[in-house]
Amino acid sequence: MDDGFLMEVCVDSVESAVNAERGGAGRIELCAGLVEGGTTPSMGLLQVVKQCVRVPVFVMIRPRGGDFLYSDREVEVMKADIRLAKLHGADGLVFGALTEDGRIDTELCTALLAVCRPLPVTFHRAFDMVHDPLVALETLISLGFERVLTSGCDSSALEGLSLIKRLAEQVCNSVSARCVTSGLFPPGGGITERNLQRILEGSTASEFHCSARSARDSGMKFRNPNVAMGASFSAPEYSIKVADVAKVRTLNAIAKNIL
Repeated sequence: MDDGFLMEVCVDSVESAVNAERGGAGRIELCAGLVEGGTTPSMGLLQVVKQCVRVPVFVMIRPRGGDFLYSDREVEVMKADIRLAKLHGADGLVFGALTEDGRIDTELCTALLAVCRPLPVTFHRAFDMVHDPLVALETLISLGFERVLTSGCDSSALEGLSLIKRLAEQVCNSVSARCVTSGLFPPGGGITERNLQRILEGSTASEFHCSARSARDSGMKFRNPNVAMGASFSAPEYSIKVADVAKVRTLNAIAKNIL
């Protein structure tokens, strides 16, 4: 935060983590399955990333894609993953959980926070699926989450900017918000070089979250066009998306100029 802001880059590989740090990221959110919005990475990935970067690494705890309503067995997986992530050097953790009626699952969040401590915890974009974001915000503050990643309950942070601003105003007026800063709401979702200035100026955020990725062609010379390793909507096998150093640097420069 030496420059008055912090850029968090979500990554799913060692190469992307290294590129994010080289470009000026102040924190990394380590995930697998970015096509699904991010799932829990392997502990091998965490170990190697921690060997290769010096910035803090926050680990996504999400046992699958889809909704944020978890079964008892999935909860056990989440608890086990939290313990392993702490063991292998995670600097913070990222999770979210909702009830079937779209409210914060306070019982589950309380239990998971207890396993996470003393590490800081971010409530991820499950927040964008809640029934009432203003009520959900008060709940998360009272539970003790350090930050809430949000696109303002819309398709991107730019579209959700008015709600992000409203949430920040609510924090400033909330008696339950103890020592909360504008870092509580890092906007995330669809952030690019073209819209970052509008988002930061409109949200008064001191942190933001992005992926800053570009597609890179595979090094494979032999290619079988008739086979896909995943569903029809999955990423193509012969194109790899990685954090782009130039994009990260550009976003960094834009934020420095604003803040």
